[in-house]
Amino acid sequence: MSQKSVCVRLRAWIAMGLLVMAGAGWRAAAQQAPQTPEDQQPAQPPVYGAKDAPATQEGGSATAGVFAPVLDSEKRPITAGGFVKSGPVIFQDVSKESGLTTWKHKMGTPQKPYIIETIGSGVALLDYDRDGWMDIYLVNGSTRAALDGKEAPPKAALFHNNHDGTFTNVAEQAGVTNDRWGFGVAVGDYDNDGWPDLYVANYGKNRLYHNNHDGTFTDVAAKAGVQLGNWSTGPSFGDYDGDGRLDIFVPGYIHWDMNHLPLAGSAAVGFANCSFRGATTMCGPRGLPGEPDHLFHNNGDGTFTDVSEKAGVSDKRRYYGFSSTFVDINNDGKVDLLVTDDSSPNYLYINKGDGTFEDASFFSGFALNQDARETAGMGIAVGDYTNNGRLDLYTTTFSDDYKTLYRNDGDGNFVDITPQMGIAEETYPFLSWGDAFFDYDNDGWKDLMFVSGHVYPQVDQHNWGTSWSERPLLFHNEEHGKKFVLMPPVEGTGLADVLPARGAAFGDLFNNGKIDVVINCIDHTPVLLKNVNPDHNHWVGLLMIGGPKSPRDAIGTKVFLTANGIRQRDDVMSGGSFESNSDMRLHFGLGTATKVDKVEIQWSDGQKETVELPGVDRYYAIEEGKGIVPSVYDKIAAEMAANKTMASAAK
Repeated sequence: MSQKSVCVRLRAWIAMGLLVMAGAGWRAAAQQAPQTPEDQQPAQPPVYGAKDAPATQEGGSATAGVFAPVLDSEKRPITAGGFVKSGPVIFQDVSKESGLTTWKHKMGTPQKPYIIETIGSGVALLDYDRDGWMDIYLVNGSTRAALDGKEAPPKAALFHNNHDGTFTNVAEQAGVTNDRWGFGVAVGDYDNDGWPDLYVANYGKNRLYHNNHDGTFTDVAAKAGVQLGNWSTGPSFGDYDGDGRLDIFVPGYIHWDMNHLPLAGSAAVGFANCSFRGATTMCGPRGLPGEPDHLFHNNGDGTFTDVSEKAGVSDKRRYYGFSSTFVDINNDGKVDLLVTDDSSPNYLYINKGDGTFEDASFFSGFALNQDARETAGMGIAVGDYTNNGRLDLYTTTFSDDYKTLYRNDGDGNFVDITPQMGIAEETYPFLSWGDAFFDYDNDGWKDLMFVSGHVYPQVDQHNWGTSWSERPLLFHNEEHGKKFVLMPPVEGTGLADVLPARGAAFGDLFNNGKIDVVINCIDHTPVLLKNVNPDHNHWVGLLMIGGPKSPRDAIGTKVFLTANGIRQRDDVMSGGSFESNSDMRLHFGLGTATKVDKVEIQWSDGQKETVELPGVDRYYAIEEGKGIVPSVYDKIAAEMAANKTMASAAK
C-alpha cells in the first residue's frame, strides 16, 4: 500500500472515529471501536419511537450550530437583502416575457407541517424534438387531497422553445404531465435511438417517459421494471458497466407512510418535539426511516434489472439520498457514482470495472466536511474549476452551515477547502439546493452558482437572519482558480431575485453561447435568469454523439479543449444539481481566443479521438469516429451570423 493510500485511510479512520465520539447527530452509533474503516461507518440515524432512540431526540436537519442573525443595512435577513444600487448586470429575470409564469408549482399546504411538502422539485433542460434549441421540463408536486382523489393533481410542464425567447407549455400534448407527487428528473437516451428520454422520480410510482420522436412520450416504467413505489428523489443515467447502454440510478429519501404522518408531538414520531431554534416545525429527516437507493441495469430490450445489492450501491445504512450523477472522478475511464445525502454522509462509489463499486465515501474525504461532520447535502456540482484535468465537487447544505467545496487531489481523493477559499462565511445563512460550475463570462474559467430557499415557513416570523425566500449566490472564478469572489446582488437584476428556489438547471437557452439558469421554485412560478453579462469573450459548444459501443447521447464522455494556453475539461453528465438535469451539450469559454488549438475526446467506451474545430462562437455536433458531422447547428449558426450582421449594419 502506498504512503498516500495509508494517509487517506488514516484520514478516514480519524474522521469516522470523531464522528462516533462526537455523536454528530448519530446518537445510536455503534458501541465499539472499528476493526477496519470499511466495516465501521455510521449506522442509520435513530428512528422516532425506536427502542434505542434517546428521549430527547428532536430530529431535523444537520447544521453546524446556531449563529447570530446576519442582517443588511435595512435590518433585513441577508438572504433576502444586501442589495446594491449599481454594479455588474449578469442575469436578467425574463420569466414573465418568456411565458414560464403561466405555470405554477404546488406541493402540500403553505403551513408545511410535513417534510414531504417542503422538498420541492427539479427541472430538466433537453432538446426533446431535436430542433437544436433547449426545451424545459418542470416537475410538479402534489397534495394529500390530490392523492386521495379530492382535487385535480398538479401537472408537470414541458415548455417548448419557440426560438424567439418565448416558450409554450406542451406537456398535455406530449403526455408528460406526470400527475403524481414529483421530485426529481433526469435525461438520457436509454434505448440509443437518438432521442432524449425522461425519468421522473416521485413519491409513489416513478415514470420512464420514452420519446416517441413525434413530440410525444409514453410512460414505459411499469414494463421496464423501474417504477419503485415509495419516495425517490434525484435520479441519473449512466453506463456503469460499459456495455454502451444507459443504466438508471435512483436515490431514496425517507420511507414515507401517508397513513402514519410524522407530525410533531404525535405517536408517529414517539411524541418528540420537532423543532428548529426552539420553534416547532415539521419532523425529519433525522428520526425518520430512510429509503434505500436503487441501480437499474439496462437489459437492452426495454427492460431493466435491479442490481443495487450486487453492485454495492443499495444504501444499506438508509441515508437520506437527494441528488446523484455518474462521472469519472479518478480518471480511469469508468464512470463513478456520486450521491448527496441529507443530514447523513455523502456517497462516492468508485467503479471497479466488474459491475460493482467500492464505497470510497470516507476514504475519499467526500462523506464529511473538514470538521469530520456530515452535512445536509442537497445539490451536487461537478466541474474542473482549476483547469488541471481533475473534477472538483461542491455540495449545497442547510442553513447555519457552510456550503462545501471539495478539491480533487487526484486518485479520487478530496479535501474540503471551503474556509481556505474564503467562501464559507457568506453561505452560512442560506439553505441551498440546485448548483453548478459553469463559465458565465466565457473567460475560460468555471464559476460557481447556487440557489436557495428555506424549508420552514416559520423563519419569516423570527429574527434568525434567514428567510423562506432567498436570493441566488454567484461566485466569480478569479486568479485562475485560486479564489472565488461573490458577485453583488444589484437591484433589479436576477441576482437580487428573492425566491423559494429548489431545483435549478443551467444551459444555453438562446444558443448565444451564454449559460442561463432555470429555477423550479416551490409553490411559485418558475424563474428564467437570462445571462446578459456584457463580455465579448468567445466560446464554443459541442453536442457529443456516441458510436456503436457508447451511449448514443455520449453520457460519460469527457472532452479536453485547449485554447489560449488553457486546457479545459467538460463532461457529459445526467442528473446532478438538485434533482435536476442541465444542458448536456458541452460549453467552453475561450476568453479572447479566436481559434481552438485542440479538442481531445475520451469517449465513454474508451476510444480516444482528436478533432479540429474550424471556428468559434457556435455549436458543433461531433460523432464518435466521424468527427464534426452536419447538424441543425449549421443552420442555427448561419442564422445567428446573419442576425449579427444585420444588427451591426443597423448601428
